[in-house]
Amino acid sequence: MSDAIKHECGISLIRLLKPLEYYKKKYGTAFYGVNKMYLMMEKQHNRGQDGAGFASIKLDMEAGERYMSRVRSVAQQPIQDIFDQINDRINTTLKEHPEYVDDVAMQKKHIPYIGEVLLGHVRYGTFGKNSIENVHPFLRQNNWMHRNLIIAGNFNMTNVNELFDNLIQLGQHPKEMADTVTVMEKIGHFLDDAVAKLYKQIKKEGYTKQEASPLIAERLKVHKILRRAAKNFDGGYAMAGLLGHGDAFVLRDPAGIRPVYYYQDDEVVAIASERPAIQTVFNVPYEEVKELDPGHAIIVEKNGKTSLKKILTPVERKACSFERIYFSRGSDKEIYQERKMLGKLLFPQILSSIENDIKNTVFSYIPNTAETSFFGMVKEAQNYLNKRKEEQILSIGTKITSEQLHEILEVRPRIEKVAIKDAKLRTFITQDSSRDDLVAHVYDISYGSVEKGDNLVIIDDSIVRGTTLKKSILRILDRLSPKKIVVVSSAPQIRYPDCYGIDMAKLEDFIAFKAALALHQERLTMNMVDDIYDKCMAQADSRDVEVINHVKDFYAPFTAQEISQKIGELLSPDDMKAEVQIIYQTIEHLHQACPKNLGDWYFTGNYPTPGGNRVVNRAFINFYEGKNERAY
Repeated sequence: MSDAIKHECGISLIRLLKPLEYYKKKYGTAFYGVNKMYLMMEKQHNRGQDGAGFASIKLDMEAGERYMSRVRSVAQQPIQDIFDQINDRINTTLKEHPEYVDDVAMQKKHIPYIGEVLLGHVRYGTFGKNSIENVHPFLRQNNWMHRNLIIAGNFNMTNVNELFDNLIQLGQHPKEMADTVTVMEKIGHFLDDAVAKLYKQIKKEGYTKQEASPLIAERLKVHKILRRAAKNFDGGYAMAGLLGHGDAFVLRDPAGIRPVYYYQDDEVVAIASERPAIQTVFNVPYEEVKELDPGHAIIVEKNGKTSLKKILTPVERKACSFERIYFSRGSDKEIYQERKMLGKLLFPQILSSIENDIKNTVFSYIPNTAETSFFGMVKEAQNYLNKRKEEQILSIGTKITSEQLHEILEVRPRIEKVAIKDAKLRTFITQDSSRDDLVAHVYDISYGSVEKGDNLVIIDDSIVRGTTLKKSILRILDRLSPKKIVVVSSAPQIRYPDCYGIDMAKLEDFIAFKAALALHQERLTMNMVDDIYDKCMAQADSRDVEVINHVKDFYAPFTAQEISQKIGELLSPDDMKAEVQIIYQTIEHLHQACPKNLGDWYFTGNYPTPGGNRVVNRAFINFYEGKNERAY
């Protein structure tokens, strides 16, 4: 994605099902779980590089012995920093106490982080500040072991205000209005309530207070706590939690917006945001890594019993299609094929744009994450040429000469590495003019890769704001003197905010919105903008009626092609010599390529939860009133 956006987070949960001595004997180290967690987090570093956190719980520790540990970092390489800290602590302890080297029991007792239950998180700072206080996992502490709660997740809630009010009505005094805090405190409240009821019941059975504690941990029903806590959650979420005595869970939202995968054998339960992370780290085949059903939780009890429980009634599946286009790593078997299909399905539009002139067209991609879609596009170009070559040869028949045959067969797609990302731009200069000059040098070009007068086709994952295209990419590509530059997006036009985990909150940031606004201005239909504002305002504070996405009306008068054409005009620098055309994926082809992930609200405005419609209307109100603030 040439327009960098911060998005998603990644979760990793590992539950070791055997005593630590087992892993020492079989794998040569009691740090097996810690090592695997490092790999799980690194294999998902694409999901977050602003911060990382790790927490662990040791089972069956004596009173007074530390059984919970947490470490977090916002260093430049936060995952590495976390595990450097862990390794330093391990090495220091073993150096001071060499007798612990072969004594797993003493290692567990005296070295933090070496537990049977481990939780990792990688984070992009979406709209929380990138400070250590905003880094997961979050910790809710209590002297009662089973009331301790550790939470980490990949989620955004659209109804944080409502959840915050719920906590106040329950008698709590939340320290801040943030979705992670409100979610943790909501679960924590019902955890406390369940513990109190069990304690009362166990006391009636004649047990002492000291005897009650392990019985509470044994009888606690995590799925019932989650059902009560999550009843009015509105958002996309994959939420992981650990209880102090050793229970663990991961809960997925009812629409399956955010991804969760899991694997279990007799040694380990592993859960992650991406399937290949589990496949690679534990060396297991694709078929053995399962996807957690929407609205369900996977729960691992202290005794190792693992179960899948329906927490909320699943609704129509709307798994995020952006996971397939860009966010998830392309090493997943299904995602790799889907991205190739996205490129393949774009080829007819590209062919029309270059007027079938493949011979004088250079194909390339930018950035590297668009490479797989590029492969699909090129393969379809080859299929097209093979068919055309066959027709040409058959039309000439046996009279074909060697020279004619050679000329026909010589035509093939011209593939070049045209643009190269030179360095990650650090916007340490705040003045617009200076920053623009820096942006212009983010990419470099391969001089000589395009001949003067050629068409140049560049495929990108998506075009969100278009800033990098206008200020950098198109300018440097124009230096190659192509006749026409066709920029192809493997994703459809992004028209609406996302409120389920991606940092796309303001309508006016989107180049598609700017293009539609320009068309309204040209066609003297700005009165429609006023009407949409009035409709949004009429439902702004309504909680009793079904909220409608009125921003769809903003785009309704225009075809996708008209908006794409206007985007091409808006993104073309004034001094461009080449003609510029922008081509976007169609919604129909997106669904064809990614049939299991039909979440497309940022393209269509069809939000999977009521909170999404509230967010998009609020975003339009903010735009209309000139408020530079988020809609959720």
